[in-house]
Amino acid sequence: MIVIGLTGSIGMGKSTVAAMFAEEGAPSFDSDAAVHALYAPGGAAVAPVEAAFPGVTRDGGIDRTALSARVVGNAEAIKQLEAIVHPLVRQAQADFLQSNRDAGTEVVVLDIPLLFESDKSDLFDKIVVVSAPAEVQRTRVLSRPGMTEEKFEALLARQTPDAEKRARADFVIDTSGSFDNTRAQVRAVLDALREAV
Repeated sequence: MIVIGLTGSIGMGKSTVAAMFAEEGAPSFDSDAAVHALYAPGGAAVAPVEAAFPGVTRDGGIDRTALSARVVGNAEAIKQLEAIVHPLVRQAQADFLQSNRDAGTEVVVLDIPLLFESDKSDLFDKIVVVSAPAEVQRTRVLSRPGMTEEKFEALLARQTPDAEKRARADFVIDTSGSFDNTRAQVRAVLDALREAV
């Protein structure tokens, strides 16, 4: 089974590309969605996160706004939260990989927003970076509700620059064109990988 690491900076269209891979027969594991599930009522992170940060649950799940207020800008709190959540996400990822291996899946995608920042590149057979010109990225991100120039710049500052990501990628998918154009690139990546097996 070929494991693709899919990454890209904010506003580059990574979620769209992950969905296209899944539609083309390469199931995608979404780390952000895994965290949402862990924080949902009954999720495995609810009790340990509440124990570490009392008062952040509501209706049986984690209130992300309340949690954010407790950890943002506090490096020690972020480290404590990551120590709880990251092992749970890794377990969900391992379960996803194993079930696809058992099912005989040819190619799977792990959608890892901070792949280079977390130095996990050795976990993958190939790395695909989703990219678009800076002005396209800026327009997309600033159109999001509640987004400001300051927030956007702060997010960018925490991410590996797009040019460096592209340089380290096995494949780059440019999302600045049409959906059909992006889908054609996704298919080309899958064709190349399947032919190489």
